[in-house]
Amino acid sequence: MRIKFDMQLEELNKNMISMGALCESAIAQAVKSLIEHDLSLVESVKYAEKEIDHKEREIEGLCMKLLLQQQPVAKDLRTISSALKMITDMERIGDQAEDIADIVHFCDLSNENCRRDISEMATSAINMVNLSIDAFVKKDIETAKKVLAMDDKVDDLFIKIKGDIIKLIAENPEEGENAVDIVMIAKYLERIGDHATNIAEWVEFSLTGSHE
Repeated sequence: MRIKFDMQLEELNKNMISMGALCESAIAQAVKSLIEHDLSLVESVKYAEKEIDHKEREIEGLCMKLLLQQQPVAKDLRTISSALKMITDMERIGDQAEDIADIVHFCDLSNENCRRDISEMATSAINMVNLSIDAFVKKDIETAKKVLAMDDKVDDLFIKIKGDIIKLIAENPEEGENAVDIVMIAKYLERIGDHATNIAEWVEFSLTGSHE
């Protein structure tokens, strides 16, 4: 019985990795579409978002099977319940990547400072998602804590972008509408960082039973 349970847990890990990879791809494609103004990539983001939704339902089904058909001990129960929480955050990451892609048609990211900072935010957010899922699969609390620390950088970049945008509007009032779009994109990336932080916190809970 335990052998079958362990096999299903391994299947859960593989599905979590797959869903995380879809999230990373959606973020990367959305920001690349924005920076290169490549509208052809928008559909790739929308496809990834649908695949993320599908993967969420698949993992939910597997978790319910583990809960109902097996008899998980306390630690296993924390792992399964944490996975259910994590996939909710990953699904929202997919939504926010799609929200960024939806703005690509209207947004001009030619401002060099904003362009650089948005790219850096995206890279950090992708790394956070990658490391948080890696921490879950490898049961590595130190990696989870690293993700929590990385969120400060994303928050600092968001504050910097807001400051740059205020200056941009002051100097070029006609840029107001485009500036709002840039702030929205930065906000979506900041929220993605928050979701990755949530995932890391659930990893910590799965390992220690403590959740901040």
